[in-house]
Amino acid sequence: MDPFRLCLALGPVAIYVLLLGVINLSRRPFLVTGTRDAGALGLAISGLMIVGPIELFFPDAAAMRFGAFVWVMLLALYVLCLVLVLLLLRPRLIIYNISADQLRAILADLVGRLDANARWAGDSLVLPELGVQLHIEYPAAMRNVSLVSVGPHQSYLGWRRLEDALAAALSRVEVMRNARGVSLIGAGLLIVATLAISVAANPQAISDTLFNLLRL
Repeated sequence: MDPFRLCLALGPVAIYVLLLGVINLSRRPFLVTGTRDAGALGLAISGLMIVGPIELFFPDAAAMRFGAFVWVMLLALYVLCLVLVLLLLRPRLIIYNISADQLRAILADLVGRLDANARWAGDSLVLPELGVQLHIEYPAAMRNVSLVSVGPHQSYLGWRRLEDALAAALSRVEVMRNARGVSLIGAGLLIVATLAISVAANPQAISDTLFNLLRL
């Protein structure tokens, strides 16, 4: 693959991996909604989509008529598809750099103040006054926990109240640094170094590929 396409495909991925590494090396848990997390992932793979499916099915007839402006329309289509996917996602909260046991202890203290009728059933929690039903998921590979909505009937206002209360509680929590953050940062830096070497080896290919992609 030429340097420009390589940078376009792997550049956003490198930034995403480095960001994850910094988050995991933090001494504070990091709370993000499922929508924002999926949106960040969508941006991270945007370069792969451009050099993959978008370029593969590039409409040459439209490019002959609209020129480089066709790329604006294709990128807008990708953004609209991403927004549609984000709107269809169920409510979810993701807490990076924390163990499931630590989060359960925080939730146990928190839900009593949010909803007096809160009920636990294993890893599931029901907050009837907030209109929230969730299940705790914690992948073994990474030290992060997801609070995933269960069932179609959810109150988005209730999820927002839970997010605000949980964010306030987590701001007072200090955790150990996650050693996996070092490997994530190492992987991100390795990708960046590979891209830099590729560009330095053939800088002229950057402009040539750009003009070719834009059909100029």
